[in-house]
Amino acid sequence: MIDRIVHIERLLKPKKILILYGARRVGMTTLLKDFLSHSKLKYRLDSGDNIRLQHLFESQDFSALADYVEGYELIAIDEAQQIKNIGMGLKILVDEHPSLKIIVTGSSSFDLSQSIGEPLTGRKRTVVLYPISLRELSTLYNKQELSEQIENFLRFGLYPEIVTTKSKKEKMAILQELVDSYLLKDILSLERIKGSRQLLDLLKLLAFQIGNEVSLSELATQVRLDVKTVGRYLDILEKGFVIKRIGALSRNLRKEVTSKAKYYFLDVGIRNAIISQFNELGDRNDTGNLFENFIVMERQKTNAYQQRISQTYFWRTYDGQEVDVVEEHNGRIHGYEVKWSQAKKPRTPKSWKTTYPDALLTLINRENYLPFILNAKQ
Repeated sequence: MIDRIVHIERLLKPKKILILYGARRVGMTTLLKDFLSHSKLKYRLDSGDNIRLQHLFESQDFSALADYVEGYELIAIDEAQQIKNIGMGLKILVDEHPSLKIIVTGSSSFDLSQSIGEPLTGRKRTVVLYPISLRELSTLYNKQELSEQIENFLRFGLYPEIVTTKSKKEKMAILQELVDSYLLKDILSLERIKGSRQLLDLLKLLAFQIGNEVSLSELATQVRLDVKTVGRYLDILEKGFVIKRIGALSRNLRKEVTSKAKYYFLDVGIRNAIISQFNELGDRNDTGNLFENFIVMERQKTNAYQQRISQTYFWRTYDGQEVDVVEEHNGRIHGYEVKWSQAKKPRTPKSWKTTYPDALLTLINRENYLPFILNAKQ
């Protein structure tokens, strides 16, 4: 079993509800049940799919909720996004039973955050669980072994089930099932989202453009939707842990592009499944884009798990000068050129030097990407 970086026992505190978010099938239920199997606390585990539990929390009945938790030190609710307005019920529990520890998991951040939001202000701690990270795999493999698996990572991604499955044919089947049955389940359950085909068309367009700037108006034209609707769909896809939006860095230089964004997939295996493209790296023309997506998201995982406050951007000018990835932390800007090729030194754009004279520019390639991912301090 892969040891996850998120350790529930370290995060659980009285008077603070622990909320664990993540995409479906990233291992939240496994993580929760593993924690409970070793816990010395007297606990009660329930699922948000339980209709009686839904009615109980929706009722906001003080005495009924008190009866529900009586005799327990820990309450755990899996798939909590299924319970409408769960936030008010949880607020009652944490206020009336301050010594009680509570953990809820949710596969959809927009559903669960809307339900929890304001009622739990100051009463919650939120943690996102991503697909397996290379930092987590580094406890099982050394750096050479991880480097040898880079092609598998870029083709099939790092969902837990994918990592533990040996057969490439089976990996492809699992990813297709994830896309067909789970990826859009929460999103399509929203009343205002009616067109699954349009959502998939939108995702396919993004899949072919990873690493490139995206214009909402161009996307809208291609999927035959208005710009406002496309923007709403993209926002929901991001909140549903499918994609990640990266905006442009600008310090008011007139030449800098600011109106577009880049969209990366939280998992490159999901991206490949959306376009049914699992070819070996030597037989495809998108390896560089895949590598950039992979690096950006692995860095995102590392920053999140290290609780490192950092903003991620890209940078480009209208005359074509660009830096693939830019991070801003501790008041400093650091640029990264992400290249699958093994070039030794990045070319520093002239406008980058003049606009950000104190900023560094580092090349990240397949020879040095592991230190960059495993140690976010650089």
